[in-house]
Amino acid sequence: MGDVEKVTKEQHDAQVWKRVLEAVKSVRYGSVTIIIQDGRVVQIDKCEKIRLV
Repeated sequence: MGDVEKVTKEQHDAQVWKRVLEAVKSVRYGSVTIIIQDGRVVQIDKCEKIRLV
C-alpha cells in the first residue's frame, strides 16, 4: 500500500474552511452552498450567475 498522510481534525477543518473561503471569493454573483453530513462538511457547491447588462 502507498504512504497515507494522516491529517489531524484541525488540519482537515483548516483545509475545508480554506476551500470555502476560496469558493466565496471566486464568485462575483451567485451562491456557495455547504453540504454537511453527520456534522462534517462533505461537499461545497458553487453556483455563479453571469449578469448581462
